[in-house]
Amino acid sequence: MNNMESRLVFDMRISTVVPAKVTGDNMDVDHEFTSMDLALKLHYIKGVYFFKNEAVQGISINELKTPMFTLLGLEPYYTACGRIRRRDDKGGRPFIKCNDAGIRIVEARSEMTVDQWLAMEDRSLDTRCLAYGQVLGPDIHFSPLVYVQFTSFTCGGMSVGLSWAHILGDIFFASNFINKWSHLVSGHVPKDHLHVPKMEKSEFPTSIPEKLLTMKKVNPVGDHWLKVSNRDMRAHYFHISPQQLDHIASNVYDTKQTSKMSHFELLSAIIWKLLSKIRGDSELRDVTICTNGPRYRENGIKANGMVISRVQAEFSLAKAHVSQLAMLIDHKKVDESEVIEETLRGYNERLDFIVYGANLTFVNLEEANIYGLELKGQGPEFVNYIIDGVGDEGVVLVLPGPKVEAGIGRTVSMVLPENQLARLIKELEKEWNLV
Repeated sequence: MNNMESRLVFDMRISTVVPAKVTGDNMDVDHEFTSMDLALKLHYIKGVYFFKNEAVQGISINELKTPMFTLLGLEPYYTACGRIRRRDDKGGRPFIKCNDAGIRIVEARSEMTVDQWLAMEDRSLDTRCLAYGQVLGPDIHFSPLVYVQFTSFTCGGMSVGLSWAHILGDIFFASNFINKWSHLVSGHVPKDHLHVPKMEKSEFPTSIPEKLLTMKKVNPVGDHWLKVSNRDMRAHYFHISPQQLDHIASNVYDTKQTSKMSHFELLSAIIWKLLSKIRGDSELRDVTICTNGPRYRENGIKANGMVISRVQAEFSLAKAHVSQLAMLIDHKKVDESEVIEETLRGYNERLDFIVYGANLTFVNLEEANIYGLELKGQGPEFVNYIIDGVGDEGVVLVLPGPKVEAGIGRTVSMVLPENQLARLIKELEKEWNLV
């Protein structure tokens, strides 16, 4: 944290929580990463949940920490408290030694209220100040994979911040981890399965591309898993109400049009078109689309189970209608997940890649159960997730918003080059009355 951030959040206390029971008979349990896990090793997930006073009043820090001991003993979450090791006989391929070293718990305070914090203009402060976390390494054998931060506000409210190494699992997996913790806080014994969003098979079969476009090779990082961006990147999010979503759809679709796209596809198409205007039409012909995929495999849960696809526009983006781009995202994406798996099957420590930001990347999290975390039977006032370690082209996440009488809106959370983000915000306000 810089000086300004340390004034916003202070009095930090860090402790460690380990599983309530020993993992395995002799703590000699290893967790092998899939190739997709390794493709995402330089990325990190951060989520922040805001609760008003009524939801957390009377809950002590011990009541928040104690259920973590139980959670970390449950399959598949015991991997979260292991540490990274390498296979000398497999090109330095990383794996997790499930040695019960634990996760970090951070307790902090802020002199602001929840409402004051949410009213701040700089939205990147959420995950920078309220979700404590460090990149893995350089002492990678000792680096925790997960941090959970509890920040108390002067109004009596609290935020719960999650910092999660993406190599452990995607946002679906990470949010289920924190949801299951809240069930234990409430005294409920959780079911032994994850929230699995419904997935619809596209009538347009995916094909295997000849050239991999959704993953970019970067300079080897060794044991310090940090991707240094060549651009000044900045995070921002904005909320879209159900009424605004309806307004967008009515402006995009012709009254005779029967094939309508999801909110994710519409919002992605709008941002894609505007960024192409800002960057130059020819620079954004290729984008990456991340969508929910099969969550299970034979030996357990596929923690990084998102499908990573590419979309190529073979026409002028400046002249394209938003509905045309939305349909392209829905109908013409080409799944590159198998090629990514194949590329990293022969992993060695001199090969490091990024996925988010290799191209401009859109991530569909509409079905993620991020509002499933409840304390004293009450859900959070607001939830936001962001991805760190993003490449120069940036990433856009489309998340469910808080539930209101009119329905469920969307939260769009972005990490983009700072100069482009400022122009995008102006264009979104000017053309769509957003932000």
